[in-house]
Formats: sequence, structure tokens, C-alpha cells
Amino acid sequence: MLLSDKIASSEMRYKNLLEEFFIKIFDISILPSHGIDHHKRVWKYAKEILHHLNDHGFKIDESLTDKLLIACFLHDSGMSADPGPRHGIEGRRVCEKFLSENNLSSDTFSEVLQAIEQHDNKEYTFTNQPYDLLTILSVADDLDAFGFIGIYRYLEIYITRGSAMQDIGRQIIENSENRFQNFLRTYGFMSELIEKHIKRYSIICSFFNSYEQQASSYRFDNKSVCGHCGVAEIIDNILKKRPPEANIKLHEIDYPDPLIRWYFAELDHELSESFQGNV
Repeated sequence: MLLSDKIASSEMRYKNLLEEFFIKIFDISILPSHGIDHHKRVWKYAKEILHHLNDHGFKIDESLTDKLLIACFLHDSGMSADPGPRHGIEGRRVCEKFLSENNLSSDTFSEVLQAIEQHDNKEYTFTNQPYDLLTILSVADDLDAFGFIGIYRYLEIYITRGSAMQDIGRQIIENSENRFQNFLRTYGFMSELIEKHIKRYSIICSFFNSYEQQASSYRFDNKSVCGHCGVAEIIDNILKKRPPEANIKLHEIDYPDPLIRWYFAELDHELSESFQGNV
């Protein structure tokens, strides 16, 4: 069976069930950027990795596509209850609930439960084989942390976790570099994949290096909102509206600063393009 057929078969069995379950249990007001669309994008990146593995001669069986689909759609489900850095533990409990409700064996999907629990280990102390479920899930999740979407996701979660605005730039630079280096170590032999995503990683680096420079003298007082730090202030203000406006048009935020207008226009474009050309 072709890989595309295996993926389609897995999606036919589980995708609708997973989407319906996730939307039912995830409180979007906690972390809007980690809602169902984030999980759809992670599945998209996971499929991209699978296709590259297949092209390099790795055998992909249907049980892997089943397990990876479930893991991708539930990996951050625990953030609704615990948005902290070890949310995978809560995510495992959510996945156990999904399996139980759909009469699926926890023994059969034990690897999924383990992957969800451990995917938030960004020190990457687990054994890193390119074809392992946990490895693919972790890297696919990391790939969604790059680009203009990644900037928003990083700012949202670091603000939610209480990081000081002055320190966020440095923290994100360090975290994103760890993610990218793990990507290179794991899939460095996939030159086309690296070439594609290094461009998205460079967007993160450029933005937060500029953020760091501005933050040393910027007053986070919502009075002179401008530049890269101004983007963070706007996202902070959006998060303070509980629940956030569901249909807020980020690219229509009316600020005189050209960088702010540019960023939210690029974010809107990337969001609208994120599911086009899906593999």
C-alpha cells in the first residue's frame, strides 16, 4: 500500500473523531494559538516528515500512521488544564480518555501515550531515531514553532507562563535554537526539508534578536506601542480579554507603527496559507 493510502486510511478512521473530541475538551480561552489549528498543522508537518522518510527508504507501516495521527491531534490537549512546560502528563490523561471513549486499547496505543507525555521534553534526552513516533511528533511540533505563526505562539505561551517581557526574547531565542538543532541532528540528511524550514527558523531568529535589542530600553507600559516589543504588548492585551475575541482580525489591528502592521499582515498571510498544498 502506498504511503498516501495509509495516511488516508488512518485519517478516515480517526481524524473526525479526534477533531470533535479535541474541540469538546479544549478550552480555547487558555491558549488560543494551541487550539485545533495548531494540531492540524503539526499533523501536516508529521506527514511531511513521513513522506521524506519514505523517500529515503524507511518503511512506514499503517500502525505508525494511526498512532502518529492520534498523537499529533492530542499532544497539547493537556494545555487546557496545565499550560506549563510539563503539560504532556495531563495530555496523556486526555488521550486515555479518548481511547476509552472510542473503545481503543491502551495497550495497543501505549506508544502514543508515552509520546504525548514526553513530547514536551525540549532537552531531547530521549533516544532520537528518525522513524520513532516520539521523534516525529516532537519535531513536527517544533516546526510549528517557526515562522510568523511561531512568533505569535511563543509570545502567547511565554506571557501566559508569566515570563517578564524584558526576558522573553532571550528565552525564546534559546528555546528555538534547541528545537532547530534537534531538527538538524535528526533529519539533517533530508536536505529539501532542512532548506524549507531553515527559512522559517530565520524568521524567528531575526524577530527576537531585534526584540532583544529593543527590550533593553523599551517601556512596557502600553503608552508608546511600537516595534517588536509592541507586538508582544498587543498579544498580551489580547490575552487579557478572557475569553479572547474568537474572530479577532489580527491583520486589521490599527496601529500607526509600520512594523506592527507588517507583522500582523504576515501572520494573517501565513495562517491563511498554512493548509494550502497540504501533503
